[in-house]
Amino acid sequence: MLPRSAGVSVSPGNIRAGILRRSVSIVTPVSAGGHAEHRDLSFWMEQVLKERELVRASPSPDAVHDLRVAIRRCRSVAAAMEEVDPDPVWPAMRRAAGKLFRALGALRDAQVMEELVKKFGPENDPVRAHLEGSFKAQEAQLRAVALHAAAKFDIKSWKHLARVLRKHSRLVPAGGLAVECLALERFQDAKELHAKALRTEKPKPWHALRISLKRFRYTVESLLPEHYAIWSENLKRVQDLLGEVHDLDVLSDVVKKSDFVETEDSLNLWAEIIGRERQERLRTYRQLTLGKTSLWNVWRAGLPTNGRVEAAAEARLRATARAVDPDTSRTSQISRIAVAIYEALKRANAGTAFREPPLRRILLAAARLHGAGAANTDKPQQKAARKFILGLPLPPGWNNEEWELLGAVVRYHRGAEPSEKSGPFSKLSAERQKRVRALTGVLRLALALRKCGVESGAGLRAETSEQTIVLHVRGLVDDVETAARLGAGKHLLEEYLGIPLILKPAIKHGKVVPLPTPQAPQFSLASD
Repeated sequence: MLPRSAGVSVSPGNIRAGILRRSVSIVTPVSAGGHAEHRDLSFWMEQVLKERELVRASPSPDAVHDLRVAIRRCRSVAAAMEEVDPDPVWPAMRRAAGKLFRALGALRDAQVMEELVKKFGPENDPVRAHLEGSFKAQEAQLRAVALHAAAKFDIKSWKHLARVLRKHSRLVPAGGLAVECLALERFQDAKELHAKALRTEKPKPWHALRISLKRFRYTVESLLPEHYAIWSENLKRVQDLLGEVHDLDVLSDVVKKSDFVETEDSLNLWAEIIGRERQERLRTYRQLTLGKTSLWNVWRAGLPTNGRVEAAAEARLRATARAVDPDTSRTSQISRIAVAIYEALKRANAGTAFREPPLRRILLAAARLHGAGAANTDKPQQKAARKFILGLPLPPGWNNEEWELLGAVVRYHRGAEPSEKSGPFSKLSAERQKRVRALTGVLRLALALRKCGVESGAGLRAETSEQTIVLHVRGLVDDVETAARLGAGKHLLEEYLGIPLILKPAIKHGKVVPLPTPQAPQFSLASD
């Protein structure tokens, strides 16, 4: 917060250099062949250290701006990666640069506001003279605070974080489906705020849109270089327009809240100038983002559509599973067995739960994420896993009901079976309780089969009759210990099916090779 003694209050981070942005700034360059030079997290973390030295040498507006840009890129990547990888190292990196970022923001705000007042204030205007003097008087103090924060910045810790995060970044390779999912999530959030902003002239919705679009742009810039090579100019232009609208809104607020006793004529002149400039930028934004040629349509066309949306969401969840799972090979085996059981019961027409396409996706996600709470020792692992899953952002293509069902399946995949008398299960409708029993029962059986030595679901098949369902499983050993373990593992699934489920070892028949058909002997007839 800027000192109130100057008569002007501006929150750090509220003012940007949108209207006054330099013609050259830190952007991802595009090569002659049209491919973006990918500047990953490691590049930007190193850039922070370089720009910090330049600020310490001379905290000019350009140097302050460039250091803030480098820090913002790092923090933006961290915010995106936290959605996939819950490791505390990501928020630790954001906190490490937080104090310096805020100190630079206060200085940058004062620098920008001083220039804005010069740009839009009429010469010899008393309001301009007052505000310009106020910001200039504050700059020396804010510069000292920023330099102190830069000097105190922990370089050793920052370098250590860079080394650690380099490994974590490999969980979500740039340009992959998981990243496309993250970009699509941010696009959808921003598009929704775009629709809200268009319905009003009030500053708050336009500010929310600016922030959301910035997150979308930084995600694309850092993690989808091929997309950014195509979209960089129009993304930057739209973000600049929204930034300029926000700058004008803040300038208007600063003028109104200054403690200078303005004349009515001066205030009206300022309101007229700011209003005219604001409307011009909103008009340009609408021209770029409405109709068939809307930039929103351009961006959406480059992101996953139709069946690819589900594949992208699955890739994001798979990346999260890799990040939180201490034994990925075990989980992979369980996932394959669970899906094989589900498919076998589906072919056998064993129940309605095996005919609903979304439930297969939920089962697969539950099989992959059931170990998410293994590191949490404060509460049972399955409860921690449910809490972790429900805290994740909803992937594209999923709805809240499906996501809550996923959490319930993970919650009851081990331990006490779900009861209608207690816990979150009791609050579900009868139909949803059936789905939980079916999917959780499949997952429990898959876990039991793996403990019995079954390594995959290959060759697994089901036979049905009016009295039983027989599941033939390859690699299953027929002994007392296996029978006891499977008895507990299949109980919940039997409860859903309503009839006994019998598991038998599948006999792998040898390949039958047909013998060649013997040819009849040929005789030659003697001529007369």
